[in-house]
Amino acid sequence: MKHSSDAKSWFGLDPSITFLNHGSFGACPTAILDKQRELQLLLEREPVRFLGRELEGRLDHARNKTAAFLGASPEGFAFIRNATQGVNTVLKSLKFTSQDELLVTNHEYNACRNALDFVAQQSGAKVRVAHIPFPIESPDQVTELLLNECSDRTRLLLIDWVTSPTGLIFPMQQIVREMNQRGILTLVDAAHGPGMLPMDLSALQAPFVTGNFHKWLNTPKGSAFLHVREDLIGAIRPLSISHGANSPRTDRSRFLLEFGFCGTEDPSPWLVTPDTIDFFETQIEGGWQGLRTQQRTLALEVRTLLLETFECSTPPAPDSMTGSLVAFPLPERYRDLRARSPQYFHRWQESLFEDHQIEVPVFFWKGKTALQWSLRISAHVYNALEDYTKLRNALHTLKH
Repeated sequence: MKHSSDAKSWFGLDPSITFLNHGSFGACPTAILDKQRELQLLLEREPVRFLGRELEGRLDHARNKTAAFLGASPEGFAFIRNATQGVNTVLKSLKFTSQDELLVTNHEYNACRNALDFVAQQSGAKVRVAHIPFPIESPDQVTELLLNECSDRTRLLLIDWVTSPTGLIFPMQQIVREMNQRGILTLVDAAHGPGMLPMDLSALQAPFVTGNFHKWLNTPKGSAFLHVREDLIGAIRPLSISHGANSPRTDRSRFLLEFGFCGTEDPSPWLVTPDTIDFFETQIEGGWQGLRTQQRTLALEVRTLLLETFECSTPPAPDSMTGSLVAFPLPERYRDLRARSPQYFHRWQESLFEDHQIEVPVFFWKGKTALQWSLRISAHVYNALEDYTKLRNALHTLKH
């Protein structure tokens, strides 16, 4: 097993910063960035050959390898830039009416919630919110609360597989199965899924799944995917309609033709995704499963270390809902949030960075009656327990 000091040398992270926020934008190994740069130079050496003659074959190779890693069908798999784009792509492809209800949880990532609200305003559909508690005792609570909000008008559920502000792994297999039985479309926002979770999208049978590669798969920025179930492929169009829309070709599906080229852009983040998969498969004992185990083990150790600091008598979530992210609700002395603005707690984050050189995020989201707050840590292979001991000590110095 690689030690954190060994793994840290794979990345170009600033050694003066204690980086505990891999979950926001990820970090990419320098060896992969070197491969990306080689492709970029090759593209610039003869752009027409690369983009006009070779790109389709290169993307096919990358798509087939990456789809296999996710247990996905290559025919319904498209490379996109980020999960927010994937959510927008699905929501803007579907048609809703004022008779429809769109379901979401209060843990949904803000950008994607904004997209849902936008299409609801455009169509007159109603957004219903399932309020999931945090701390939480069981994954069954999530399913139960979601089903309580379903009605015969519910058309679609937008849901995080791993929640951004609270780091919870939702029981997606159970949720999708329940929604499929009710004829409700599930749009899974798996922004944190690839790399953190073992994923088998064909077995999941979700209508739509989108996720990032730049987070826990550690690819360059601008690499993500959208997977559409076979029976719905014809309903989904890219945000940018381009040449594929009227292509006379019959050797490829309309889906692949349209998503394969949406205009001139740098495809190198997608093309090195297979290289990134291979990198961690060979560098870590046990490959990707070994990496996931190592990171989750560290996350659970960190949770134990920080429980007292956050005045938690028990963990805020069961082990089964914990991966490489751990969030802590702010202590009881901060619960009267009516007098606390978002800027107050953002100053916490900035103080930790400016005064202690610790990069860690503070989040807020809407509870049933008030805003709720959490501090979220990431556990990556380049982190060590002493990084979080430094955080614990720094938290005790913050002015309350």
